[in-house]
Amino acid sequence: MTLTEGASRLGRYGDIARLLWKYGRSDFVKRAGLAPELRDEEAPAEGDVFGRAAELADDLEALGPTFVKLGQLLSTRADLLPPEYLAALSRLQDDVEPVPFETVERIVEQELGVRISKAFSMFSTEPIAAASLGQVHEAALRDGRQVAVKVQRPAIRERIREDLDALMGAAELLDKHTEWGHRYHLRGMIEEFGSSLVRELDYRAEAANLEVFAQQIAEYDRLTVPRPIPDFTTDRVLTMDLVRGRKVTDIPDVARIELDGSELAEQLFEAYLKQILVDGRFHADPHPGNVFLTEDGRIALIDLGMIGRIPDAMRSDLLRLVVAVGEGKGGDAAQVALELGDVIEEIYDPEAFRRHVEELVQRYHGARVEEIEVGSVVMEIARIAGSDGVRVPRELAMLGKTLLNLDAVGRALSPEFDPNAAIRRHAAELLARRMRQEISPGNLSAAMLDTLELVQRMPSRLNQILDLVAENGLKLHVEAIDERTLVEGFQKVANRIAMGLVLAALIVGAALLMQVSTSFTILGYPGLAILCFLGAAAGGVALVGSILLSDRDGARRTPKS
Repeated sequence: MTLTEGASRLGRYGDIARLLWKYGRSDFVKRAGLAPELRDEEAPAEGDVFGRAAELADDLEALGPTFVKLGQLLSTRADLLPPEYLAALSRLQDDVEPVPFETVERIVEQELGVRISKAFSMFSTEPIAAASLGQVHEAALRDGRQVAVKVQRPAIRERIREDLDALMGAAELLDKHTEWGHRYHLRGMIEEFGSSLVRELDYRAEAANLEVFAQQIAEYDRLTVPRPIPDFTTDRVLTMDLVRGRKVTDIPDVARIELDGSELAEQLFEAYLKQILVDGRFHADPHPGNVFLTEDGRIALIDLGMIGRIPDAMRSDLLRLVVAVGEGKGGDAAQVALELGDVIEEIYDPEAFRRHVEELVQRYHGARVEEIEVGSVVMEIARIAGSDGVRVPRELAMLGKTLLNLDAVGRALSPEFDPNAAIRRHAAELLARRMRQEISPGNLSAAMLDTLELVQRMPSRLNQILDLVAENGLKLHVEAIDERTLVEGFQKVANRIAMGLVLAALIVGAALLMQVSTSFTILGYPGLAILCFLGAAAGGVALVGSILLSDRDGARRTPKS
């Protein structure tokens, strides 16, 4: 590591430390156990929470692209932050000053290995969008095809790598020394965040995502995604079809009158439910800025760098959760969330968790259509789980954030759009798709191979079992208790009882002999009685010593769980 790199990394550690010091005194961090308890006069007032949340978003934005992306990730973690902070971070944007065109030209020519004038008949010198990771320029290929060229900023990978190293160090420190870090496993969250961010920097991966999603939405005639141009795409330059249109939030009321918003919202919602719950791969950032209404009246999804992936085993549970929320079944929703998560034994409160989830689902189920936000319910379930001792997977929070964005887009297209009703309408179809997926040719082939192996091995295994039965060698091994140890224990108890009876008899006999006068005395007392007393005393000491030694040896031999 060079001196410059060391100074840069040290500066990043300082930035993170200042953030923790500044916001470590906020009310949500105090409640989470990250900071010591504040005195009442030091705690922020209720009305200051929104201001503190907006200030955190501004500070993250000032620290650069890695922290902007971290803020956007945190905006999906309802189990970590309260709603005021989620709202502030969800509005976090990374609009920055564009890179000079000379730099863009140099990067494009280095990546494509050809001069811009040879590859494109037109290339705009002014970007149509500029963000912290890259910027987009309008261009045209030599055959006249209109395209958008996304160019990555110079040296952005090195800066992100330094930031991730600093964040990883801070996460490890918090995991070791705070209850908050132990509860939420911050190192794992930063590792996943880093992997996602590194994938987002690979424009070839984004081009592959565009192709995959084009296939996934092919059955929906009102949806589209720009197709990439492979020959003009590298890991730092992405060339794709140019989408002309406007953001769904910028549609004027006059244009909305002629727009078939209900059908667009319906197809968009159904497509995303299919991606999440059937395909297991979905666009994780469908906020209104990434959803365009094209000039021909279709919905275009852009910026597919952030992708969510859901394991096959988890999709059925997520489908059950979404259906339970849509149907207003709070108990079922709580049970599914519990099955999805991991219980933190020290703080888990099963009764409180179930009660809170049921109250939440019932409250939203009775709300008016314009008040229902399925994404908010799912994110709130994640928050309740974190508070009541259930560590839910990040996919649940990401699902809630995606559905929340879909709610906003759906209402921008059609104010009367009811996401709950959409879930109920498509639940049966989604279940049918899941079943068809389970009985796909690949799964059937795997099951048939397992069955074939079972059939092939069955005769030899039956012969082995019958031979053992004929030779009286078949044994049934049951892991219950160790009968030898149990018998030895009974023997010890019996021996101690017998010894105790003998000692008691000696003491009683000695007491009776004390009344008999004899010539043999010890210290003026009948000698035989005194001998019985001494024998009883010696036997009692020996018995106590044997008990103590035996119990200590038994404790040493007992394996620790």
